Amino acid sequence: MSERESRHPIDPQFLKRWSPRAFTDEQLDEATLLTFLEAARWAPSGFNAQPWRFVYALRGTPGFANILATLSPTNQSWAQRAAALVTVISQQRWTPPGQDAPKPNGMHAFDTGAASAYMKLQASLSGWHAHTVGGFDRESLGRSLAVPEDFVVQVVVALGRRGDRSLLPEALQAREQPSTRLPLASLAAADRFDFS
Repeated sequence: MSERESRHPIDPQFLKRWSPRAFTDEQLDEATLLTFLEAARWAPSGFNAQPWRFVYALRGTPGFANILATLSPTNQSWAQRAAALVTVISQQRWTPPGQDAPKPNGMHAFDTGAASAYMKLQASLSGWHAHTVGGFDRESLGRSLAVPEDFVVQVVVALGRRGDRSLLPEALQAREQPSTRLPLASLAAADRFDFS
């Protein structure tokens, strides 16, 4: 496994966290999973609207099979070994304090992403790993989970203990390592949008 290095001093948790696909067959108990979701509950939220919702299923349950069935074949090939699948959902509208009618919440996806990151960091701090899945049938999953119309299925997160890369289909084995990141200068600029 390659070592990651930051150019500026940061807590090691940010470098240690990565998104493997190879998981062992270790079970995740519901109490531990709820600890990860408790961390997500404390994420920052514009006007404290808390637009995030999580629908989770442990491996071996009908709910897990329902979520897994909506993933692309490639993602099913490795996610079937995950200890849990968590569907991350956001509410598009909210009722501001002192108002009677819901209004669009332009921050719903951003805030939900922050909550998802808190969940994944707590999992990492607890010795588990998380891999975000974007390749799935959103409409089918939304129907399967009875997600109301005002909510958007954002991603599925697979959680598990990291296993050996040999557990993966051959085409994915070479990718089973921590990824690099763009240089900070490509992502942050002072005073104006200048990334040349």
